[in-house]
Amino acid sequence: MTAHIIVLAGDGVGPEVSREAVRVLQAVGTKFHHTFTFEDHLIGGCAIDATGSALPEATVEAAGKADAVLLGAVGGPKWDDPKAKVRPEDGLLAIRKALKLYANLRPVKVYPELAYASPLKPEILAGTDFIVVRELTGGLYFGQPKERRKRTDGGITAVDTLEYHDYEVERILKLAFELAGGKARRGVVASVDKANVLETSRLWREHATAMAKDYPAVTLQHVLVDTAAMRLVMSPSQFDVLVTENTFGDILTDEAAVLAGSMGLLPSASIGEVKNSKGFALGLYEPIHGSAPDIAGKGIANPVGTILSAAMLLRHSLRLEQEAQAVEKAVETALQQGARTGDLTKTNPLSTVQMTDKVMAHL
Repeated sequence: MTAHIIVLAGDGVGPEVSREAVRVLQAVGTKFHHTFTFEDHLIGGCAIDATGSALPEATVEAAGKADAVLLGAVGGPKWDDPKAKVRPEDGLLAIRKALKLYANLRPVKVYPELAYASPLKPEILAGTDFIVVRELTGGLYFGQPKERRKRTDGGITAVDTLEYHDYEVERILKLAFELAGGKARRGVVASVDKANVLETSRLWREHATAMAKDYPAVTLQHVLVDTAAMRLVMSPSQFDVLVTENTFGDILTDEAAVLAGSMGLLPSASIGEVKNSKGFALGLYEPIHGSAPDIAGKGIANPVGTILSAAMLLRHSLRLEQEAQAVEKAVETALQQGARTGDLTKTNPLSTVQMTDKVMAHL
């Protein structure tokens, strides 16, 4: 296969970790006889500095023509002025909109040899391996009106609108059911809502119940969001595919990230309606850890989350399942054999490059 990948290294540790993920993808190309080409573009703070925009038009144009997009991280103290007209994070929202990305996928897998790094007991973590499917384009973050109103008594009332259309609910649920029915999953969808209070959640639950009839091999569970938050820390291994709306997903994915022991380990994918040249989903793939400006430029950031994001790129945008599993297995083997960066050990930690070398040795 020949595939063209846009690399948005971004800010902070983004260039360091994305560089290592590209190395891994190049090695995959060599081993499995694929040709991957890479093209660098700007996003975030570095884009603001260079062009005044967090997402230059050249980046949007290139991403739209790519087979997949690999992102490092955006943001940092340099651009943290709350009064700034343009912020690095604007680039993330803009590219999600430009590429029509409506679903965020976050796998959470706890490696037994890293259980010591998690705040939960090993016996609670045992067997934890699930994926959160979060709706990205609807809900409170995008509903209108979103405003402040002056009252006649001189006070201020703030308004946010929680709105969901049926088609938004249907497409994210469909993705969750399809993932749960795949060979890599256990066939259980936990649909998370607040149907005892919210009308949007009642719409969500109605559609989930109706859609479950089309997937007889998949078991559907309805879980209230507060119960889901509790179960994530009490018995996370019970989850397989967890699907939810935007705001709930934002909160639950950050909670789930703690389980693995380090945010540097976890990947993510955002996929949507746009198809690439292969007819597959054009996706945006990035680690969840952010730009980590405190360690940027030191060569010590954990590249595993970005490397596993590259594995997701292979799986979802290129449909190269064997290659994706090879990368994931290489990461798992490296960790089993003791490879650790500074976020996981204080004893002889590996650099970003050294950690990647350990992974590539098992590819």
